Amino acid sequence: MKHGQLGWICFACLGAGAVLPVILAGTRPVPILSSAAAVEPATQKATQRTVPPDDGKLRIICFGAHPDDCEIQAGGVAALWSAKGHHVKFVSVTNGDIGHWRDAGGPLARRRTAEVERAAQILGNATEVLDIHDGELLPTLENRRTITRLIREWKADIVMSHRPNDYHPDHRYTGILVQDSAYMVAVPFFCPDTPPLKSNPVFLFYPDRFQKPNPFQPDIAVAIDKVIDKKLDALDVLESQFFEGGAEGSADLMKQPDRRRTVRTGFATRNQSTAKRFRAKLADWYGKDPADKVQYAEAFEICEYGRRPTKEEMGRLFPFFGD
Repeated sequence: MKHGQLGWICFACLGAGAVLPVILAGTRPVPILSSAAAVEPATQKATQRTVPPDDGKLRIICFGAHPDDCEIQAGGVAALWSAKGHHVKFVSVTNGDIGHWRDAGGPLARRRTAEVERAAQILGNATEVLDIHDGELLPTLENRRTITRLIREWKADIVMSHRPNDYHPDHRYTGILVQDSAYMVAVPFFCPDTPPLKSNPVFLFYPDRFQKPNPFQPDIAVAIDKVIDKKLDALDVLESQFFEGGAEGSADLMKQPDRRRTVRTGFATRNQSTAKRFRAKLADWYGKDPADKVQYAEAFEICEYGRRPTKEEMGRLFPFFGD
């Protein structure tokens, strides 16, 4: 495409409030109107922040780079916490507006927000999607302030995120931003418009298989057998990402026989793999015999930049081991 030529020309296909074309200046697209800024009032209303009451229950906030990451990594523990009346919030740090092979911009951002809202109804958590383009997240000071304010507003006991060494830049920078908010959440004159926390929360990382510069090392593993169907049901409503294949999908993929069953089985197998991989850590928390019976699990690693909890404190924060 030549300099000055218009892209995304099909105005009628985009619909009201969609992304307008971009004009190419050299080789870099310059959006005339942000897709996230084009989100319609119904979507904006759905992502307004509500803070739970101070009722003595745990408060957990999980950050994912895209509208699906929190559901994949912490959907099981979210359902377990929610069933006990604790307060869980999922935050997608980008709006997922390029995460599809066919759709993009405002329409896709609205669709993916609606999908995680349906997933939240199944799991029992709150959810929010931030106004940042997919694939363009950077560890800026303003984004650090945004993450810090979210943690403070939720009055979090636990904060979860990706590790900062990951294949996707949005994953890496989400991890960095959350790490950079650790400790700062308790500093009064950083973001003084939002009251600081009285103490640093426990920060935890999701698992991955990357080995360099350092591999994931779990500090806690949780059996999610009781809620695996609920987690799979929540992932099932994220159709644009999983049933349709996301950025690497295709129309042919959607035509495959038993596509939904394939996706569901794949995620079940993933959580079975976590249980097998971290069987020894499950034994640390449940005892050997009960751990040997666990089929599905989620695991997390303590980030050293947050509070350093004892095993007894971690047991209070994850009140599932006597169930």
